[in-house]
Amino acid sequence: MDFEIAHRHLQTSKLMGVDFLPSISVVTDAKGATQQELLEKLQSEHEDSCPHCTKVTGYTQTVFGTGNPCASLMFIGEAPGAEEDACGVPFVGAAGQKLDQIILAIGLQREDVYIANIVKSRPPQNRTPLPTEVEACGTYLKKQIEIIQPDVIVALGSPATKYILHTDQGITKLRGTWGLYNGIPVLPTYHPAYLLRNYTTKIRSEVWADMQQVVSKLP
Repeated sequence: MDFEIAHRHLQTSKLMGVDFLPSISVVTDAKGATQQELLEKLQSEHEDSCPHCTKVTGYTQTVFGTGNPCASLMFIGEAPGAEEDACGVPFVGAAGQKLDQIILAIGLQREDVYIANIVKSRPPQNRTPLPTEVEACGTYLKKQIEIIQPDVIVALGSPATKYILHTDQGITKLRGTWGLYNGIPVLPTYHPAYLLRNYTTKIRSEVWADMQQVVSKLP
C-alpha cells in the first residue's frame, strides 16, 4: 500500500472537496465462526442483563456493534445517535459516512473492521454518556474486545479514549499518541462528528496522519 501516492491524491482531491480517498481494498481472512457465535451470545446477554440499557428508557433499540468478528482493526465510539437508534447499526449518520470514507482511505471496507460504542443505547438528546452510564454498559465493550482480539484499536473521541485508556486527559492532548489496552495498541483520534464540525485543513491533516499511524501497526 503506497501511502505517499495516496497522500498526493488526497492533497489534489481537496480542490474538489474530497478529504479521504479509497485505496486498494484488503479483506481479512475469516478465522472461523467462533467469534461471531460468541458475539451473538454476548449481545443476547447484554439485552437481558445490561445494568444500564435494561433500566433506562427513551431509546428505540440497542446498538451492539457491526463488522468482522475477526477484525484486525476496531473502532470505538461513545454512544448511538438518532440514526443509529433508528436502524440498530453504529455510525450510519453523517459521522458514520465520514468514518466510512476514512476506512476506505486506508484500503479497507467497513465489513473488514469492527465498529462499536461504549454505551449501547442512545442517551437523551444525543448527549455525551454520563460516567455512570459508561461504567455500567462498558463492561460489554470490554468483552467484545476480548472476543474479537483486534491488533489495533482506534478510540474515536474523548469518552472512548478516557474509558479505554483509563485516563482523565482529553482528546486534544492524547490524539495521535499510542496507548495500550490489555496489550493492544490504541490510537486516540478525533470523533468523525468533531471532524465534521471543525472541517479545517489542520484537523483533517491530523486525522489523516493518525490513520497512517494505524495502518503502520496493522499486520
